[in-house]
Amino acid sequence: MDNIAGKKSGLTIAVNITVFLLVLIWLIPTVGLFVSSFRDRDAISSSGWWLAPFSTEQTFRGRGDVESVSQDGALFVLSGNVFQDPEIAPAFPNGEGDIVAFGDSGRAPGEYPAGEVADLGDGETLIVEPNGDYLYTVPEDPGNRGPRYYVVASTPPNFTLDNYRTVLSAGGMGQAFINTLTVTIPTTIIPILMAAFAAYALAWMDFRGRAFLIAAIIGLLVVPLQLALVPMLQLHYNLGIGQSFLGIWLAHSAFGQPLAVYLLRNYMIGLPRDIIESARVDGGTDFQIFMKIILPLSFPALAAFAIFQFLWTWNDLLIAKVFLPSSEEAKVMTVKIADDLLGSRGGDWGILAAAAFVSISIPLLVFFTLQRYLVRGLLAGSVK
Repeated sequence: MDNIAGKKSGLTIAVNITVFLLVLIWLIPTVGLFVSSFRDRDAISSSGWWLAPFSTEQTFRGRGDVESVSQDGALFVLSGNVFQDPEIAPAFPNGEGDIVAFGDSGRAPGEYPAGEVADLGDGETLIVEPNGDYLYTVPEDPGNRGPRYYVVASTPPNFTLDNYRTVLSAGGMGQAFINTLTVTIPTTIIPILMAAFAAYALAWMDFRGRAFLIAAIIGLLVVPLQLALVPMLQLHYNLGIGQSFLGIWLAHSAFGQPLAVYLLRNYMIGLPRDIIESARVDGGTDFQIFMKIILPLSFPALAAFAIFQFLWTWNDLLIAKVFLPSSEEAKVMTVKIADDLLGSRGGDWGILAAAAFVSISIPLLVFFTLQRYLVRGLLAGSVK
């Protein structure tokens, strides 16, 4: 009775739930990265991305306004509003907010609750009201430099495009984008051309050692490319191409060959044999059969590999660091982001998140343009 029409089996429900969970696991980090790209560094440090739509408590520091100094007997009183402080005002465009706590030390910025008079010792007192008004009393004239204070304030949610402006206006980013295209386009086309000829030979031409070559190609799929980086770089120097665009084209093409040949060969061998034999009976050469029959029919597999190769090459950092010069004129986007944005800005994760989304814009366009061929290409050779 388990196969009654219209009744879903428990296995189908389990598969749907599993697929949903897998999609969710992949989607959550992407959403978090996207949200973080619109937040500033302080907001990211104070709360997780899932709290971005809500008010959060952040710590700010300011300095007493020396222009407001008044004397009360032997004491000097500084007054004002923390939301008018030049160091704090940018976080509160409306000029108002809610103070939760305050202090006079960065070690304990929220030591005293808002509205309470804090005795700081040596005759100093400080009070910060919830609306930001403060009175700072000191025993000596502060001169031209007011004393420091710290406040913990409830900040409204704030989303900004400054991170994207910083990334897009970074010096050399345009050249890095051109360099990335210069590397990616040839290293996507070259391995496809080379692998297509090899795949046809392994699929439809009978010669001695063919089985051994197929086994060797499958074995190369599991060899880590890191093992070949130093020997290949040494070979490039011996050939006189060293660290150059030509060198990285050859490196990416070589590393992509095993997967390309394997994928295309599996697809081509699944094509109808009658078509190939009929073309040979009609006098067609292997080259004519390859160009006029095999290539047009193999477009889904070619597109599937093109997606993988383009994404891998565009997002590559290791090979670009090894096979390209370290000069500013030769940096690709991944190297530019890693060296200039990550290296100089440390924990400025908002800028790094924005840089990540800027760098994946072109790969997303390529993927959605060719994705209808992806499944057909990946299923090559799986059924007869």
